Amino acid sequence: MIDRPPLAWKPVSAVAGGAAVALLLMITRYDYHRDELYFRMIGAHPKWGYVDQPPFTPLLVRACIELFGDTVWAIRLPGLLFVAAAAFLLAAIAREVGGGPVAQALAATGVLTTFPLLAGHLALTTGPDLVMWLLTILFMMRALLRGADRYWLAAGLAVGLALYNKHLVVLLLLTVAAGLLILGPRKVLLSPWLWGGAAIAIVVGLPNLLYQVANNFPQLSMAEALTENKGDEARITLLPLQLAWLGPIFVPIWISGIVTLLRDPRLRPVRAFGLAYPLMLVLLFIVAGQPYYSFGLLAALFAVGAAPTGRWLTTARRKVLLTTGVVVNCGLAILTSLPVLPVDVVGRTPIPAMNQGIADEIGWRRYVRQVADVYAALPAEDKPRTVFVTGNYGEAGALDRYGKPIGLPDVYSGHNELWRLGPPPESATVVVLVSQGDPTRSPAFGSCVEMARLDNGYGVENEEQTARVFVCRDRRGTWAELWPQFQHFD
Repeated sequence: MIDRPPLAWKPVSAVAGGAAVALLLMITRYDYHRDELYFRMIGAHPKWGYVDQPPFTPLLVRACIELFGDTVWAIRLPGLLFVAAAAFLLAAIAREVGGGPVAQALAATGVLTTFPLLAGHLALTTGPDLVMWLLTILFMMRALLRGADRYWLAAGLAVGLALYNKHLVVLLLLTVAAGLLILGPRKVLLSPWLWGGAAIAIVVGLPNLLYQVANNFPQLSMAEALTENKGDEARITLLPLQLAWLGPIFVPIWISGIVTLLRDPRLRPVRAFGLAYPLMLVLLFIVAGQPYYSFGLLAALFAVGAAPTGRWLTTARRKVLLTTGVVVNCGLAILTSLPVLPVDVVGRTPIPAMNQGIADEIGWRRYVRQVADVYAALPAEDKPRTVFVTGNYGEAGALDRYGKPIGLPDVYSGHNELWRLGPPPESATVVVLVSQGDPTRSPAFGSCVEMARLDNGYGVENEEQTARVFVCRDRRGTWAELWPQFQHFD
């Protein structure tokens, strides 16, 4: 029997509030992330789904813009709530396995690690996904540990809602089911409550699933593209990034969570979660999934490990040692995850190389200004028949956000969902093309002349630092004929 103390509202609230304050202080530093610029564009075209993801995050960005204005801080406000919610869910998971107030507060500090901070700072799919994974895990643990079968229905509802943000929660279900099959309790797999929860998940998530069916499962094409472009890198960095996201002080706590699940007789009903994690790593390695796909389960195991760690704190020396370690671990995570350093300083540090999220927030206004200079140099008679075409959605999103207010023409891209917003009008006979490739090898235009190379001016290496700006003419066919050549997933 597990003795569950009350939820430690005060210390957990302090951790959640501290994380929210840190995010609030950094909310307008640097600039949009490339994905935020993309969500801003596709969110303006509401759908049940997009070729590369479900609709929740793009539509949330759209809602924030409608409510608070077209600003970077407006779309990032929900991230504060996601991180605060994740802190309470981590504390609740620690409580579920017997963790007291100290363990619950320690579990909550899991949001002050690299990945949750980045997920809370930026308007990405990862913030809501972390919350839905933790909520699903909490409900499943309660169903198993308390014998309260009704929680399977709540877990099913959480899964159904999670499908509107990302489909990754299916990985959690598969690996936990495999863990139950191997370690038990197997009889729960026959529970009508569990299958009732599965039915709820399917019914709630059905519109998004029907979108995939009706559109030839575009996310499978997206997954294939990710495997081709980033598969080797994903396999190499899979485990190292798990450890880096936690930080050196928190890794032993996470390991103790796995060991506790597998060895503590009181936790036998939830041993499957301890096995689910290595099973998930194997699955991700096979399919070349991105390392962050497993973070929700990683964070839950850290929360479980907080319970035995709290019981370990029996002396003042151990308390001081752990407190110091937590402060150092969280401080390093904040420094490397959030835009703490001035933008003209961070390029001289290893932080952008360590954290691509930081690199992808830098330089957009300067890039737009450089493309605008190319457009301004065009002959006056060319400008009315000119459009922008970009190689990726970050460039397209930046030109859409910062170019429209200064009178720049419409922008198009073949990248992911943006391809569906094209093609350009047939009247567009001149193209200012932003590309990482060589358009002179493309049969789409008779001539392409390089006019500029993008430079953010801060020494930060991101994808745009290698991009060139061309002026292309002599289109060889109609846009309807040529536009399929521009489509690509990444």
